[in-house]
Amino acid sequence: MKTLTEQLAQYAAYHRDRRNIATHFVGIPMIVLALAVLLSRPASTWGVLPVALSPAWLLFGTASVYYLALDAALGLAMVVFSAICLAFGWWAASLSTLTWLGIGVGLFVIGWAFQFVGHAAYEHRKPAFADDVIGLVIGPLFVLAEALFELGWRPALRDAIEAKCGASGANERH
Repeated sequence: MKTLTEQLAQYAAYHRDRRNIATHFVGIPMIVLALAVLLSRPASTWGVLPVALSPAWLLFGTASVYYLALDAALGLAMVVFSAICLAFGWWAASLSTLTWLGIGVGLFVIGWAFQFVGHAAYEHRKPAFADDVIGLVIGPLFVLAEALFELGWRPALRDAIEAKCGASGANERH
């Protein structure tokens, strides 16, 4: 398994323009939230569980285990974000089918629009997942790490990532 630095550096190599990264700060959380909404149905207790489980639990649980294996602190932060998404998904799934689908599909489509605009207009490079599907899982972790880097979190990790792929902002055209 690749290390956290390797995974983030590989993803970061596709995201060096700060404007593209900014679109990801909007688009990726919307997509993750959309997945929580859309996968919160169907849900069942199978007659024995204290809470109803859905496909969203399987996706977010599996991703959380992976994030925790990569890095305990960042993984824990992702678990908190995942719990918020799952709670929102559970709420949205309790609404009418039309409203549930409208919320989920709306978030999904708008989130992906942000992603593709960022890559087409600013990065001029295909998304990371086009070459490695794990980019779909690393994207949310990348956004969280970038936000934390801006707050001064783990500068050595940021430096290691930039040593592998260059500083963000290098591709910006003024």
